[in-house]
Amino acid sequence: MAAAAAAGGGTRAPQPSLSGPHGSGDRTVFLFDRRQEQGDPKEKVLSCDAETYRGFRSAVCQALCISSEDNFVITTTNRKEITDDNFSEIVQEGVTLYLLQSVDQTLLSATKERIDFLPHYDTLIKSGMYEYYASEGQNPLPFAFAELIDNSLSATSRNTGIRSIQIKLLFDDSQGKPAVAVIDNGRGMTSKQLNNWAVYRLSKFTRQGDFESDHSGYVRPPPVPRSLNSDISYFGVGGKQAVFFIGQSARMISKPADSHDVHELFLSKEDFEKKEKNKEAIYSGYIRNRKPSDSAHITSDDERFLHNLIMEERDKKSFTAVVVTGVQPDHMQYLKNYFNLWTRQLAHIYHYYIHGPKGNETNATMKEAGPFNNIDIEILMFEKGKVPKMVNLREIKDDMQTLYINSAADSFEFKSHVEGEGIVEGIIRYHPFLYDKETYPDDPCFPSRLKDDDDDDDCFVVEKGARGKRPIFECFWNGRLIPYTSVEDFDWCAPPKKRGLAPIECYNRISGALFTNDKFQVSTNKLTFMDLELKLKDKNTLFTRVFNGQEQRMKIDREFALWLKDCHEKYDKQIKFTLFKEIITRTDLTSKRMQSPWATYSAIEWDGKTYRTGQLVKTIKTLPIFYGSILKFFLYGDHDGDVYATGGEVQLALEPQALYDEIKIIPISKLDRAMSEKVVKKYIEDEMARFPDRLSVTWPEGDELLPNETKLAGTPIGALRIEILNKKGEAMQKLPGTSHGGSKKLLVELKVILHSPVGNKEIISHISQHGGKWPYWFKKMENIHKLGSYTLKLQVVLNESNADTYAGRPLPSKIFKFNVVEGKPEKFSVGHLDPPFRVGVPFNIPLDLQDEFGHPTHLATDIKPILEASGLTLQYEEISKGTSCVIKGVTAKGHVNNYLGKNFSLKVILPGLKEDSQIFKIRLLPGPPRQLKVKPDSEILKIENGTSFPFQVEVLDEAGNITAQPKLIVHCKFVGAPNLPVYAVDCSNAGTNILTGPVVHVQNIKKDQMLKARIEIPSCKDVPPVEKTIKLLPSSHVARLQIFSVEGQKAIQIKHQDEINWIAGDVMHNLIFQMYDEGEREIIITSALAEKIKVNWTPRINREQMIQGLLPDVKVPTSVKDVRYCLITFHDDHVSLESAFTVRPLPDEPKHIKCKLKGPNTLQMGEELQSEIDFMVSVISEDNNIIKNINPGRISMKMWEGQSSENRVPANVTTLGCSKVKDGKDEGFFYFRDKMVPERVGTYSIQFAFAIDKTNILSSEQIIIEVVPNDPVQLLPESPPATPVVSNVRTVASRTLIKDLWLHIKDEYNNSTGNNLVGKVIAVIKSSSEEDTEIPVFQGKVKTIEFPFNRGSAEIVNLVLAENSPGRDSTEYILEFEADLPALAKPLEPYRLSFMFYNDFKKQQQMTMLTRKRDELSKSIAAYRNMFDTTEQLVTEMKYQVQEAETKQSHLKNELKKHHIDIPQANILQYVDSLIKQKMLEQEGVKKSPRRSCTLSNYPKDNQDILGKIAHLAQIEDDKAAKVISWHMASDMDCVVTLTTAAARRIFDETQGRQQVLPLDSVYKKTLPDWNRTLPHLRNGRNHFRPIGNPVFARDLLTFPENVEHCQIVFGMLLGDTIIIDNLDAANHYRKEVVKITHCPTLLTREGDRIRSNGKFGGLQNKAPPMDKLRGMVFGAPMPKLYRTLSGQIDLLQQYRTAVVKLHSVNQDLHSQLQSLNTPDMQKTKQELAEQEKSLKLIEEKLGMTPSGKGTESLLPPEALEMCDSPTPPKRMRR
Repeated sequence: MAAAAAAGGGTRAPQPSLSGPHGSGDRTVFLFDRRQEQGDPKEKVLSCDAETYRGFRSAVCQALCISSEDNFVITTTNRKEITDDNFSEIVQEGVTLYLLQSVDQTLLSATKERIDFLPHYDTLIKSGMYEYYASEGQNPLPFAFAELIDNSLSATSRNTGIRSIQIKLLFDDSQGKPAVAVIDNGRGMTSKQLNNWAVYRLSKFTRQGDFESDHSGYVRPPPVPRSLNSDISYFGVGGKQAVFFIGQSARMISKPADSHDVHELFLSKEDFEKKEKNKEAIYSGYIRNRKPSDSAHITSDDERFLHNLIMEERDKKSFTAVVVTGVQPDHMQYLKNYFNLWTRQLAHIYHYYIHGPKGNETNATMKEAGPFNNIDIEILMFEKGKVPKMVNLREIKDDMQTLYINSAADSFEFKSHVEGEGIVEGIIRYHPFLYDKETYPDDPCFPSRLKDDDDDDDCFVVEKGARGKRPIFECFWNGRLIPYTSVEDFDWCAPPKKRGLAPIECYNRISGALFTNDKFQVSTNKLTFMDLELKLKDKNTLFTRVFNGQEQRMKIDREFALWLKDCHEKYDKQIKFTLFKEIITRTDLTSKRMQSPWATYSAIEWDGKTYRTGQLVKTIKTLPIFYGSILKFFLYGDHDGDVYATGGEVQLALEPQALYDEIKIIPISKLDRAMSEKVVKKYIEDEMARFPDRLSVTWPEGDELLPNETKLAGTPIGALRIEILNKKGEAMQKLPGTSHGGSKKLLVELKVILHSPVGNKEIISHISQHGGKWPYWFKKMENIHKLGSYTLKLQVVLNESNADTYAGRPLPSKIFKFNVVEGKPEKFSVGHLDPPFRVGVPFNIPLDLQDEFGHPTHLATDIKPILEASGLTLQYEEISKGTSCVIKGVTAKGHVNNYLGKNFSLKVILPGLKEDSQIFKIRLLPGPPRQLKVKPDSEILKIENGTSFPFQVEVLDEAGNITAQPKLIVHCKFVGAPNLPVYAVDCSNAGTNILTGPVVHVQNIKKDQMLKARIEIPSCKDVPPVEKTIKLLPSSHVARLQIFSVEGQKAIQIKHQDEINWIAGDVMHNLIFQMYDEGEREIIITSALAEKIKVNWTPRINREQMIQGLLPDVKVPTSVKDVRYCLITFHDDHVSLESAFTVRPLPDEPKHIKCKLKGPNTLQMGEELQSEIDFMVSVISEDNNIIKNINPGRISMKMWEGQSSENRVPANVTTLGCSKVKDGKDEGFFYFRDKMVPERVGTYSIQFAFAIDKTNILSSEQIIIEVVPNDPVQLLPESPPATPVVSNVRTVASRTLIKDLWLHIKDEYNNSTGNNLVGKVIAVIKSSSEEDTEIPVFQGKVKTIEFPFNRGSAEIVNLVLAENSPGRDSTEYILEFEADLPALAKPLEPYRLSFMFYNDFKKQQQMTMLTRKRDELSKSIAAYRNMFDTTEQLVTEMKYQVQEAETKQSHLKNELKKHHIDIPQANILQYVDSLIKQKMLEQEGVKKSPRRSCTLSNYPKDNQDILGKIAHLAQIEDDKAAKVISWHMASDMDCVVTLTTAAARRIFDETQGRQQVLPLDSVYKKTLPDWNRTLPHLRNGRNHFRPIGNPVFARDLLTFPENVEHCQIVFGMLLGDTIIIDNLDAANHYRKEVVKITHCPTLLTREGDRIRSNGKFGGLQNKAPPMDKLRGMVFGAPMPKLYRTLSGQIDLLQQYRTAVVKLHSVNQDLHSQLQSLNTPDMQKTKQELAEQEKSLKLIEEKLGMTPSGKGTESLLPPEALEMCDSPTPPKRMRR
């Protein structure tokens, strides 16, 4: 309800005005006439503007058809009679009134009274209070019941007899769904008060104005004790919140004492939701007013129990019942399972209302009679098959207030006045301590502490004593408990900071209650006080003690302290602590807060006995039982003398102390007060009989340890056998036993301690137990190997604590001292070496010698070391012996790989040692430079002029290793010609490099020339220089370009910048070019050279023609004004050449133009060219060529009405196929001929589509056409008018043929046309029979009437026959309208309208009815025929679908046969499903079969611009090819490919530059190889030579799983034209032949060899390693072909399955449709059509009209025809 009210403000009913009477104006009043039982049960709605009762009564009589003389009264629903005096006050907008014979008449039948219960504005002001104060971790269900009890207490407050309140839990499902009913015998509510109850937050203080208060004339009750005034139904919130918290709906049933009627209001969550969904007024409804015990309106089985409840109304004078249904299931379980708990909580809440101001004093001898003994609150629970549970709250004896009252020894009452009229009464009760327990009551349902702590071995202290952490005061408002508010204390009753008159624990023995009047604000659901504690603790608030009912004006803090002291002394029974000693801090307690202060005492007096320090005692209820002497007594608190206390602790020294060196602290309550001291002494004497004295040590296995002996490291000691002996020499294993527990076992502990300069270290520690059958035993010790002084100690210890003393006496022990020294050398290690190590440069090897345990030792004099290393020659000068052993002057010589050196395993052997060798790694670097090696090795070297020569130089050490050092610069000087370059290269890093520089170029060289080259290292004088002879050859690169024009057998040179005259529009053919090198030798044009030749007159160059020396044709401009500049360029790395010429057009003779016109060759002026549309379509490739050999079925034309934005095609398009090409002409062109123009006028769009594949469609631009009307052919109305029926009588209406009719010009397709035509329309009457001469005439006795015609239309108005016009009675005539339009050459078809003519007016009326019926039958028959036509079209469509499905299934079945899959005739679906499953399993097996994969981790593709690492972009099927290609691209496999430079830069930054990247937007794509280029041995499609070894481009072996276009760019750039061939012999043969005609790319063999594009092969760098050496950086293998085959088969099977299901479905649909045509309903429909046609025929015969037959269809607008190019109609038309 709270939620619903808070949501108020949406749809709402009209709200009554609060401003008083309306005065004048209309008012809506609802009336129920209940004077007689058989009267109208429904309400009457009366809109009345009467201002007096007399006028209102007259309006009522008129509305209800009552004589004003009748005797009746008008009353409100509360039976208040309407009079002149109260009329304006009561009769307001929306009021419900009764008409009765008398005011006290019984209500003969129930009524519904309209009510509004919109939330009051307090909803907004106070709605947050519940949110702040209603969450206390408790189940709030009892408090919801309390809200309903509050209402009942208020309702019964004026009762003089028993105030009965019943809560019935109706959980018997045989009587309906679970419900809760709260019933009281209070004063009840009128319908208006019930309306007020429904208004959320309408408190009794805001019910004024139009709201009739249920607290009319409210006066605050006079003060009473404990404010028990029953004034607790307050805010207008709790009841609604409670019922909707408990359940889903509430039924309020009430009857006031002075009313004859019962008023009933029903609210439900379901009803609110329904109104909101239907957008009805949510906060409006009805109050049912009925007679008592009338349950006729209860019809639902869910509320069967209501019949019994309503029957109980019969004898009740007044009552209110709140019935809650839809009880939440968890609430129901709680109410059942915790019945005692929540009833006890209710008894607590209403304790003082039930038992009176003094409460439930069960110990009182007699109780005072008071006004509260008449309150009976009963709770009854009914369950199916169980005896009803019933409890009266008065009978509950264990609610907390009862427990507080009856366990208190005394009480302290007080009072406080707050802010004017605020009054608080209070009471504090004292619960004394009795000997060993507190009497403060504990909540039995929520116990705060354990009752039994006898098993506690340790001291316990209750932190806050009896009350614990509970606050002192519970709070009551108007005598009713406010459960979520309590007050901890006040300053005057809180424990004092300093010591007070009473002990501090007495403050925790008090409980209390506060009773306030209603001047203190509580939350709307009465769970929390809003400001009580704040006001009470205000400094201005005064408290006074109340004694014998009188307020005492004395200091309340002093009064309370004296009262508390008196209670303590009078009622507490405690222990007296005497002989105070001191205040101490106890560190043995874990809680720091409880460690101090503790007062210590030497004696106590307890229960008549005195206990002192030193006294022997025994304990009870401890485990084990202790015997001991008292050391002291402890009492918590800051005490300094004798004091009484509820308990404390005692410290005991366990006896005998010689055996038990142990202190125990126990509660004083656990002392055995019945045990004598004599018994304790006897126990102590018996325990002191035995005690351990000494140890006996023997060495059963030898290896005895003598005192102060010196042993070598690792020498074994022991084993040891130990016996513990007492003074009598008896062996023992445990201390003497005690009566309070098991005796303590004795153990022997062995420790070996190493004494070192930094302190003693315990290296061995063992403890041995005595096994009963075996003695104390320690195994042999062999791990003592550290050098130094030792002590071996044997010590007897206790089993539990490992203590070596007991009761202040040391237990027996024994000590042995000895020394350990190092042993002989057994092993060695190599010390720290001083790198770097270079070939021929001496170095030292330090050795560290050790004994068996790693102790440093000396080398024997006769040992000589041996040095070994594979691939090295080693020698040394000497070895130094002693504490530090070093092999000096070690030199190494041998071959290392490169300037970075090589790792060697150097082995050092010392003969005679147990571990005589050590191997360690050294990296041997090359030595200092000693020689220079230059490649090529030949003395005479050949180079072309204009090229640079690369020398491979290597700097070597004395062993021939490539070496490097800083500033290692190699120079080369050329001699023999002027201006020759000097080469220099830095070999400091690698010791080797390519020595090259600028090109060697000598001007005007035509033949060979000899040069000298001197190569040396200036910084290394020890390295001799190297000289080479250079033979300089003329350059073979392109040096000159010539252009020729070939005419016949003659070639004419076209020089640079020549101007050529040529016929305009013609084409220059046979242009050739030639190129020459520096030696004037003609150069053979290769594909590589052809790629570098560019022309400016065409972008498309035929490279094959270029290789043959042919230039592209030049198209001469068509205009003589245009001049074409032609430029041919050649660019490579050596030269840039160009040759240009100008083509000037010459005028030519003019030619004819050919044109073909389809259809007639003459057109008349104003005629529209229509009927057919022809289109010619071709598909153009990327190089602007027309694509031929295209299946015409893949090209279609789409047409739709209107225009589409953004080239989108709508769903409702007409698709047309192309026409056949005639005679095979025009290959590549597709015609769309004979396509009909749409029949409707408007704008249409046409678009052509080419289906590339199943998913990709290539579409043309949209073509917009405008379809205009055709030639005018007829004159028609917009819609057919009804058949006129007229007569020649005087009345004009009977003679009117047409009142208003528009006629329009239409073309043959019913489109409006002729907007530009002007003329007239002539109306004339004709007879259907030529013999008939009596023809009716128009008004004015004229035979024709003309109407103007303009802009395609004419309006026919008021066409009337003449009075007494001629004409035959009951005859059908034709009204004909003919258009007279001079501009039209061909006349229009006139419009004809039949009408019936009669001479008699009555007959005309009859015929008019028949004519109307005839028109209705015509429309009905047309509808029936349309339905049958539609059904017939649907059957045709379904048959076509069946045909399509059969064709599809047959086609797929044939496709499956091609895959050797036969489909059986039966169980097709089961067979196909099993086959699909089998194929999928086979496919999964193939997928999971092992195949080569790339194990290199890919880069995360977190961006669409990242393609991944190159190793993951491609797959290769052949293993050998995969290995050699992967190795060839090894340096690129880890490179990440990106689409953009930005993405590449981001990866570069993220990896700090460690990841190489390749952005594709930075690749120059024009230099990429043509992916479709042929192998170089193929010239013009033929072999130039016959290759061996199966050559193939490496790129052709790659497959790309995705991003094919991007991958072709990547691998085209990286692999280029690299070729794969079988073996090295085949590769050399291939290269030798290819270089004769063109450049040869890199060759890779399947055996792993490589021939570079420069011809170099051999060496490790040109040999691929085994596959496993590539470390996973290898291209993966694609899926096997079998996988793709299985995928195709699965796809076909799935398609076939779909086709089978589709065929079955459409066959079923067709069968169902055919069956439906023969159903009784369809036969009945056909029969109805036949009957209507028969009726139509009879009516037309009666009318004398020509039978229409199917002619009626001509009156309907013609159906639009769909365009279609195939004989099968499209689906939209077929349907």
